[in-house]
Amino acid sequence: MVAAGAKVTVNSDDPAYFGGYMNDNIRAVQAAFHFDAVTWQRIARNSFEASFVDAAQKVAWIKRLDAVFAVDG
Repeated sequence: MVAAGAKVTVNSDDPAYFGGYMNDNIRAVQAAFHFDAVTWQRIARNSFEASFVDAAQKVAWIKRLDAVFAVDG
């Protein structure tokens, strides 16, 4: 799905009930697919773009995300 360009996100749905907290889910995805930093940046960006917050908050989060990856990348 990632390679096909789908807006993939990693989430946790009621982790106390189902297990699978965010860090657990991210580690499992990484273990299965070995994504590079660019792919993880895209997945994180997708999550912000798909969120239900207002446009200004999305822009702020994406700006911060891009800054973090610019430093690390």
